[in-house]
Amino acid sequence: MTGEVFAAIDVGSYEISLKIFELSMRKGVRELDHVRHRMDIGSETYATGRISSYHVDEMIRILSEYKKIMKEYGVTHYQAYGTSAIRETKDIAIVRDLIENRTGIHIDVLSNSEQRFIDYKSIALKYDQFEEIISKPTAIADIGGGSIQISLFEKDTLVVTQNLMTGVLRLHTTMEQVHASRLKYAELVTELINSRLSVFSKMHLKDKKVENLIIIDDYVSPVLQKMGLGTEREGYASAEEFRKLFKKAYKKSDLEVAKKLNIPEENVPLFHVAGVLVKCILDVTKAENLWAPGITLCDGIAYEYAENKNYIKSPHDFEQDIIACAQNISKRYMGSRSRRETLQKIALTIFDSTKELHGLGDREKLLLQIATILHDCGKYISLVYLGDCSYNIIMSTEIIGLSHVERAIVANVVRFNHESFEYYNNKSKFFDGLSREDYLRIAKLTAIIRVANGLDRTHKQKFKDVTVELKERELVINVDTAADITLEKGLFTNRAEFFEEVFGVKPVIRQKKML
Repeated sequence: MTGEVFAAIDVGSYEISLKIFELSMRKGVRELDHVRHRMDIGSETYATGRISSYHVDEMIRILSEYKKIMKEYGVTHYQAYGTSAIRETKDIAIVRDLIENRTGIHIDVLSNSEQRFIDYKSIALKYDQFEEIISKPTAIADIGGGSIQISLFEKDTLVVTQNLMTGVLRLHTTMEQVHASRLKYAELVTELINSRLSVFSKMHLKDKKVENLIIIDDYVSPVLQKMGLGTEREGYASAEEFRKLFKKAYKKSDLEVAKKLNIPEENVPLFHVAGVLVKCILDVTKAENLWAPGITLCDGIAYEYAENKNYIKSPHDFEQDIIACAQNISKRYMGSRSRRETLQKIALTIFDSTKELHGLGDREKLLLQIATILHDCGKYISLVYLGDCSYNIIMSTEIIGLSHVERAIVANVVRFNHESFEYYNNKSKFFDGLSREDYLRIAKLTAIIRVANGLDRTHKQKFKDVTVELKERELVINVDTAADITLEKGLFTNRAEFFEEVFGVKPVIRQKKML
């Protein structure tokens, strides 16, 4: 066997999955084995916020078995992620430490936006089909145990993504709590889902036409992978044929459904809940076609690792999707496009010209770019408390592809662009959960965006061209403009002071008047 052997572990709400992959330059990502063990920890954590000792012992047993399988395959690297059930566990630090000590397996916890982005990336393993579908207006419904994520694409670009706390296991648990009869399931689940989907529709759909719906889930997708519904292509179905299938299945017993669809009988109630979710999303989007690519979080984990190790390279620009998501947030809060583009151009020029000063990488450059896009979103609420309002909007709005920490970095950079900087040793509440390294990234990016903002203080985009060069202890910013920049020069000092404090270099403006 050539190439590297990699393992992906998904500690999910309803099962723990292990996939073994062979990664190579020639074959890319090739699945070797898939092991699944059903364990419902989601119902427990969603209801109590804790994982019982019984389930912790069971997790240790399962993961110990997985470790043996990994050793048999000669796995050289692995990545284990916990999703919503783990994320919502109050004592998760204790549980993770206990599991690692007993099994040697370290579990990282994904934020919702990170999890959905990895799921989304996993579809890229079927790139040709993915690109074909999203060339038309398309929605992705990523249906998990705790919540669902609906993302909208237009012209190959992600334009909207929204999380709704109506996952399969959470809804199933709710039905059990209210003692809903089997006959009432569809009606009550539909009522719960539609109350949330109606808000999503008013905010994001309006008159938009959605042609295709891509489904990522553990219950409907396996069925669509096995059955051709109105099409010969694997995993594809017409919306009409799906509705017919679901209607027939709902009238049969769990045992009959399990035999007919070749799924475990214990999964049938969850299949019904997932089916109602898909039907409601079809109704609200009016999509005519469905595609279930049959991928899992483990596929996305492997894809991301392979991409980072240069085994594969996707033609799809996922970073651009993160940027497009931020741009749509800015648009929602009436941000100025011309202003953000000017600020972005200046800030990124400074970033690129001062790499030897800040020592930051491409990821920080992306965070700076997002900060420039969202720099004025708070004005939608208040012009007086612009910094605080911007911070609250960013922290309350999911940006798919960014971790919680990365979102906090962006929010703080935007806030400190408008407000007085607060220092790490002062125990500011804005740095809760952030490391010293995160704080330094915030300080450096704030220093850059403040200088960029100072060059366009009047918001009139006076500078046609900006170049930056380091000369001893000065950062010389050359601007080409025939406009009067007396105001910019006068107000620049305060902005430049913080940059000098952070980097030990003083920014100065040099004007070259254009004829």
